[in-house]
This record gives sequence, structure tokens and C-alpha cells, in this order.
Amino acid sequence: MRKLRVYPALLACAGLCLSLALMPGQEGPPVEVKKKKASRPPRPGVQRPGVQRDISTIKPEAVFPVEGVPDWQVVTEDAVWVSNGPKNTVHRLDPKTNQVIAAVEVGKRPCSGLAAGFGSVWVPNCGDKTLSRVDMKTNQVVATLPVGPANSEGGLAASPDSIWILSDPSGILSRIDPATNQVIAQIKVPSGSFACAYGEGAIWLTSTENSLAVRVDPKTNSVTHTVPVGPNPRFLTIGAGSIWTLNQGDGTVSRVDATTGKLLATIEVGVPGPGGEIAYGEGFVWLTVFQIPLTQIDPNTNQVVRQWVGPGGDAVRVGHGSVWLSNLRQQNLWRIDPKQL
Repeated sequence: MRKLRVYPALLACAGLCLSLALMPGQEGPPVEVKKKKASRPPRPGVQRPGVQRDISTIKPEAVFPVEGVPDWQVVTEDAVWVSNGPKNTVHRLDPKTNQVIAAVEVGKRPCSGLAAGFGSVWVPNCGDKTLSRVDMKTNQVVATLPVGPANSEGGLAASPDSIWILSDPSGILSRIDPATNQVIAQIKVPSGSFACAYGEGAIWLTSTENSLAVRVDPKTNSVTHTVPVGPNPRFLTIGAGSIWTLNQGDGTVSRVDATTGKLLATIEVGVPGPGGEIAYGEGFVWLTVFQIPLTQIDPNTNQVVRQWVGPGGDAVRVGHGSVWLSNLRQQNLWRIDPKQL
């Protein structure tokens, strides 16, 4: 049996350490404390009396189950399409039967909006930086283009002769010829531009980084207007002769005259922070974000007339006489009759 050898110096050190540890008023060794992830602060919304109501007061005409993360939408002549990032699919909804009638496998992690044009649905994919073209007659991918979105939160557009997508965060708007599936122009735009829409004869986009709404003339492939709007605009829609931007920096909506490029109004909506979307239809502007899944703005008064709070939301479109609300976390999509609101 081996004897334990005790060195005097070590014994003295141990005694000193023990005495220090037991001295009154001294703190013990640091204890690692796991920090809780900060929860997102509640969005204030519009506090004007009579505006807010609970989302449970809305009774949808139909609820479409979409297992996964039903998110971005596009409305076509006979369908509504919704992307599903984790499943690498887009789903086709039939507004006549209120049924999900197809799930189409596309690229990896579809994101950043959907667009429809030239007999196809166009699907940007964040996972492999591609653009899938889905034939609406066959529900099949007929082309995969090596053009990816600049950001996962954005959008693309279809004009009468082209598909447009922000393809680089440095500020590149790519123009695609649907006849060849080739990029035919790359237009320099302000950096940090991620979403675009077509309307009033032009491509309009937002620069989140520079807080601008930007007009691009498709005849010349050049920027004609840069309009300062609210802080960090992201999503936009076009209607009532105006461009409407959802400003993530302060939760406002900016209204820009599509003809003159002048800022007409800044509307307090109370929905600051990431995510959300905006759409025009049925004579109103509609917004959605988590915590406040639906907001209705009257363009005649530039005011929020109704706002619903509670769970749900994060993508919205209008068509077929209905408001279509993607409830991402609830894994479903609501069809809402705007007349009942």
C-alpha cells in the first residue's frame, strides 16, 4: 500500500484557501447562470378607442390545414398558393372547394415571397439560392434558375414581360425573361433592398437599410425616384394610386403617390419589429404581424379602422373576394370574408 506524501507548502496553501473561503463577507466562487432569452416586447398597436378587438371575434369562412410553416402567398385566377419552408413545398388551395389540392416540391427552404405570371408561380428558395418555376397547369417545377433572393424577408414581382427579384443585398434588382428563364438585366438600386412589387407602370421596391421607397422604370431599367419613408421599410403593396410601405423601424405605414413620388401620409399602426406583411384589396390596406394578426387601413382617411390582437398571422393576401391570412405558428391559413368584419 502506497503512503500519501504531504508537502508542507501545499498544506499551508490549503489552509490559507480554506480560511479565505470561510471569511465573513466574502463572496463564493462565481456560479454560471443561464440567461433567459428575452421575449419580444408586446406591440402597442393602435390605442384609439373602438379600434382594437380580439382575433377570436373573426370567424373564418374556411381553415386550410398546412402542416409545417405556411407563410408567403400569391393569389392567381383559380387558386391561392402558400409556401412552406420546412417542407420545401408550395401548396395550392382551391377557393371553389376550400381544399388544399396540391403540394409541390420546390427548392430548399422557399422564402421571400411568391409571384405569379406567364402561366407559372415563381418561388425563391433561401436554402439553395435558386428560383423555382412551377407550371400552374401541371403543378410541377419546370425550371430552376440560379438566382436567389437577397434576404429571407422580401418579395419578387411579375410585370407584363418580366420577373423581377432583388438578388443581392448590396443592391441588385435582377430582371428575368420568362421566355428563356435567363437574367437579362441587373439594375443597381440602393443597398439593403429586399422586396419589390409591380404596379402603376413601374417596379417599386423598398430599401430597408436606407429607409427609401424606390421607383424603377422597366422601359429604361433605371431608378427614377427615391422617396424617403418611415424607418426600415420592408414590405410594400400598391393600390389606390399609391405605394404603401410597412416600416419595421417604428411600425408605421408610409403612403407614397405613385405618379409624383411624393410622400402623402405616415399612418400610425403600432406594429414595430421584424416580420409581417402588407396587401391591398377590397378597398382597404391590410397588415399582419405576430401579436396583431390583422389590421385594416382605410385609404380614404389614412387611418386604421380596425385592428385584431391575439395569436396568428404573419402573411396576408386579398383575392377571390376574401382576405387570406397565413397563421404560421398555428400551421393553417384562414379565408376571411371582409364583409363580416
